[in-house]
Amino acid sequence: MVKKIVKVGIIGLGCRGRSLLNTVLCCGEAKVVAICDLSEKYLSLSQDLIKKQYGYNVKEYQNYKDMLSDNNVEAIIIATSWNKHVDMAVETMRCGKYVAVEVAGGYDIEDCWKLVRTYEETTTPIMFLENCCYDKFELLATSLERSGKLGKVIYCHGAYSHDLREEILGGNINYHYRLKNYIMRNCENYPTHELGPISKLLKINRGNKFISLTSVATMPGIGLREFASSDRNPDKTLQNQLFLQGDVVVTTITCAGGEVITLKLNTTLPCTYSREFMVQGTKGYCQADTNIVALEDKMNMHEFYDGIRTTEKYLNCANEYNEFLPDIWKNITEKEQELGHGGMDYLELKSFFEAIINGKEMPIDVYDMAAWMAITPLSEQSISHGGMPQAIPDFTRGQWMYRANLDVVDFPSVK
Repeated sequence: MVKKIVKVGIIGLGCRGRSLLNTVLCCGEAKVVAICDLSEKYLSLSQDLIKKQYGYNVKEYQNYKDMLSDNNVEAIIIATSWNKHVDMAVETMRCGKYVAVEVAGGYDIEDCWKLVRTYEETTTPIMFLENCCYDKFELLATSLERSGKLGKVIYCHGAYSHDLREEILGGNINYHYRLKNYIMRNCENYPTHELGPISKLLKINRGNKFISLTSVATMPGIGLREFASSDRNPDKTLQNQLFLQGDVVVTTITCAGGEVITLKLNTTLPCTYSREFMVQGTKGYCQADTNIVALEDKMNMHEFYDGIRTTEKYLNCANEYNEFLPDIWKNITEKEQELGHGGMDYLELKSFFEAIINGKEMPIDVYDMAAWMAITPLSEQSISHGGMPQAIPDFTRGQWMYRANLDVVDFPSVK
């Protein structure tokens, strides 16, 4: 029996797009047959990658609509600037091609509804490429929750803490989409790396839902403006530029199940990279930065409660719980871990292609995509109104109560 291979076209061949291209080229379930970008330079760089792998060039397009008319293309990966994602995804669904969309926050709630309506009208499968849903620690924590080891989860926290000052201020030079967003908006502009894994753990849209959020931001643009006046600024034309985006944005989300989620955006001040993933339940606690898994039935709680003097005992103890890891992390190879973000990119794209081949639901579907992207425009509204609560739409229209849970992987049955 001949193995099914998904014929893929990629739209957007900048830094992120070429990284995804390199990963797709190593996925045995897929074959790149077409590429699209406005830049001839990026098309040329991408053809070089493809020719090295396949030994020949593939079709090139500068207008993505021409690619959508290519009958040889079965699935589209969208890795363009944030503001293009929704329209391209909608047109791809209307053309009946499978579509995977890189992450971004939304620009307005109507865009989120447009995605949902188009999916429901066309039934064309769409997947949101939130790679952090496939990271090792986040999946370990979810497996522990599914096994009952954390008890009832009460509180989750995540962040996008990443010093992007040079990247943002280099936007005019490198055609990067972040710059205009930091000039014109003040919001939680990149929520899904932290929120995606938390949402899957809490079964959002599948037995649980977001209710409302509040967001507050520090004074707009102080850190970025100060950096723009320094020698490290790559674009001196921006030295006197004003920025609306606050350096730190904190968002609090309430859920139907009674849980509270906090998110932090921190991209324009000196910091180390961290997603600050943390889950706290009635029977246990997981924290990614310290690699801590602390479960009541596996530890002396009185000792743990003593604080700093004994906390070191629990640092980096997550490896003791490898039996709870899904098979994809037990069996991952060194080569696969080198394919983008420590293997997360490979695992998410493999999941996308396998869903197509096997006719299964997309593990991160249009309702997840809409709910997670909606946090951005709602946070913008909340900040502009002094932190006023904003209702988060139920994009499932009540079906969250009846939809069966769907994890991005199968978890081992461990008690």
